[in-house]
Amino acid sequence: MTQATIAITKSSDNLAEGIHPNPIVIDKLMRQIQFFFRHFSSKIFNGNRGIGVPPDIAQPVPEVGPYRVGLSHAEAKLVIPPYAGLGSGMAFHCTAQIPFERPDVVLFDPEAERVDHADQFFGIGIAGTRQRLERFMRGGKVLFDHEVAGVAERVGLRGKRQEKADCQHAGRTRSLAVLIGHLVLPSLIAMPAAADAIDPEDFLPFDAAQAKIGQLLFYDKILSGNRNISCGTCHHHSLGSTDGLSLGIGEGGVGLGADRTPGTGRDRIHKRIPRNAPALWNLAHREIQTVFHDGRLQKIDDDEYEFDSPAGSNIPMGLNSIIAAQALFPMTSDAEMAGSPGENDVGTAVAAGVHLGWPIIAARVRAIPEYSQMFRDAFDEVDAADDITIVQVVNAIAAFIGTEWQSYDTPYDRWAREGVPLPDKAERGRRLFFGEAGCAQCHNGPLFSDQQFHAAGLPAFGPGRNRKFDPINRDVGRMVKTDRLDDAYRFRTPSLRNVAVTAPYGHNGAYPTLRDMIRHMADPVGSRMLWQREMARLPAVPWLAATDFVVQEDRLEMARQAQTIEIVPVRLSNEAIGEIEAFLETLTDPTPFDRPLGVPESVPSGLPVD
Repeated sequence: MTQATIAITKSSDNLAEGIHPNPIVIDKLMRQIQFFFRHFSSKIFNGNRGIGVPPDIAQPVPEVGPYRVGLSHAEAKLVIPPYAGLGSGMAFHCTAQIPFERPDVVLFDPEAERVDHADQFFGIGIAGTRQRLERFMRGGKVLFDHEVAGVAERVGLRGKRQEKADCQHAGRTRSLAVLIGHLVLPSLIAMPAAADAIDPEDFLPFDAAQAKIGQLLFYDKILSGNRNISCGTCHHHSLGSTDGLSLGIGEGGVGLGADRTPGTGRDRIHKRIPRNAPALWNLAHREIQTVFHDGRLQKIDDDEYEFDSPAGSNIPMGLNSIIAAQALFPMTSDAEMAGSPGENDVGTAVAAGVHLGWPIIAARVRAIPEYSQMFRDAFDEVDAADDITIVQVVNAIAAFIGTEWQSYDTPYDRWAREGVPLPDKAERGRRLFFGEAGCAQCHNGPLFSDQQFHAAGLPAFGPGRNRKFDPINRDVGRMVKTDRLDDAYRFRTPSLRNVAVTAPYGHNGAYPTLRDMIRHMADPVGSRMLWQREMARLPAVPWLAATDFVVQEDRLEMARQAQTIEIVPVRLSNEAIGEIEAFLETLTDPTPFDRPLGVPESVPSGLPVD
């Protein structure tokens, strides 16, 4: 790490000779600045943007509280991330690449993941993390590149005296221009004012007779290796299509939700489910392209329903939706439904390849006469029991999920479609959500999800889900699928439809209440520091207790996870958090627990129904 007093750096001979400013371009820019400053300056400089800079440049950023940085006694009220294109190692024009009134010290370390710059006048720091937020920059980058940067180049350098005069005359104005271009315009351009309503025609069509078969299969434990768990165990109607736990108790457990126990003797579980059970709402929406928290299943051909999946080329053809493709994999997970090798024929088969268990499960289903007849009646391609394959099994389950958990008549949909007013508190929350709170940068569109992957820095615990041969109990998120370091700790943005009835929250269910989750998304670093282990809804498993939170004892791993956080913090009052919560509650279906088909009283296998 080297330090250098700020100085004029000539990036080229042409700039050294000086290029006179273009008055037309400058006049245009000044009019834009005047407009945005008059209307949005309070958004930039208000206290809700406050965030501190660490005392030691070798520490990750951001942290809460004002501290000294380098040799300048700067108090950073705002940290500008490096994806704004303002990091160290760049040529400076006039006062700086981001023009400060009196910058004192620039710390040159472009490879470091820490604070590079702080200023006394605006109280600004530049965080040097290499992670990028492309959505955040999408709108502002265009204006900056073509307007602000262009003017900076035209102003140029015309000798030391003129240079000093230019700096003093234009310092504050150009500072505001850059700040507006990088902080205000991205929100104005990229962030929607609202999300569209959902209508019935937005969903894939399914056959009602097939959906009835799917209802029975969904709650039939015949699909599990040891015949002791069904899809409905972890996605139950009474729990809003989830299990109500942070990390579920899969194959070998007994009971539902908070009352579920981990089993006993040889049947007891050997690990917790690594991730939170996702809700099933609106999976039949036509915009769904990717599922699972890490996106390891993705649709790649709309016409033929071809998928990029963990099964590779072994995934069967003829699936009717991405829901059907998703239904294939819990049945072949040892901890979820399949069981361990040697315990049963399914568990033994999938240990050699996930696709090897599917024929065994299909054979179990077609051996039951009631199922066999129902499949012949509902599927044109099934003339005899032998025609029933895993494709028909999961297509029936998809027809059930796709029709049972459709939600398009919420208070928000009525507001968006018909103009029915929201309650006052919820309306204030809506304006925050789509405005200064920044929620809609990722939670947008009719599903309130951009279906992309982001590192939100949730507290880590549990067995983790990592790549093969990784000795650490950690969940590296999207990186499991892509093997790209840039994807480490990123997870798919969840839909917020019916979010109020699907607690706990996060890819690992770290937060028990919606208010806790909103608070985390506003301030990930501060929330991580305040998080307590008791907040996780984990049924007691004495033989796993020693490893439940072992990852938190790994200081280096915790630092790695903290450094990838890409959420831009915003300070929200308790009142504002409550208003956003009230808005999210307007995304709730009128009957989230009373669905068209519901839980069957019995299933054709005769096994008990949870």
